[in-house]
Amino acid sequence: MSNPIRILVAEDHLVARVGVSTIVNMQPDMTVVAEAGNGQQAVELYRKHMPDVALLDMRMPIMSGVEAATAIRAQFPNARMIALTTYGGDEDIRRALAAGVQAYLTKDVLHDELLKAIRAVHAGQTYLPAGVAAALAAQMPRPDLSAREVQVLELIVRGLANKQIAYSLNIAEHTVKNHVKNILSKLGVQDRTQAATAAIQRGIVHLS
Repeated sequence: MSNPIRILVAEDHLVARVGVSTIVNMQPDMTVVAEAGNGQQAVELYRKHMPDVALLDMRMPIMSGVEAATAIRAQFPNARMIALTTYGGDEDIRRALAAGVQAYLTKDVLHDELLKAIRAVHAGQTYLPAGVAAALAAQMPRPDLSAREVQVLELIVRGLANKQIAYSLNIAEHTVKNHVKNILSKLGVQDRTQAATAAIQRGIVHLS
């Protein structure tokens, strides 16, 4: 029996963390060496334990999973990491992959899929479940929104009218109108409601 795959589990919800750790520890070829409750802890424990594979929840306090993955990757270029998340929007997936994770799993995956992903990433492969790969493939190219357009889009998602957006961002109302027009065109949608829906589904904007 070769050495088991050493795994770091970073997840802020205790029940989910215990669940994942239990599944992993039941495998003869895997062992959990550390558990983190936030992104900052994940980076510290990675440094301390140097696990073979890190499972990172993308939504964690103090430091998000994406930030943690970026920090780990900066210090350890060969780090092998798996994103665990409740979000399957294409922008979320791109963000995680850009941060250097090799697998992206939504939390509704079956145990087998999780274990398969861990073994694949440990072997140096990338692992995207069919649903995630489809979300990436099915989406239009990444919307090329400017930072300001993303701000406007966030306020549209919150239900603000142009006048309120103008006031909130301290810009003229006609400037907001231009931004909205550009946003609709870049997202390929007809109106603000569709823009808000697309923004949330694709993970461009997150509802806190």
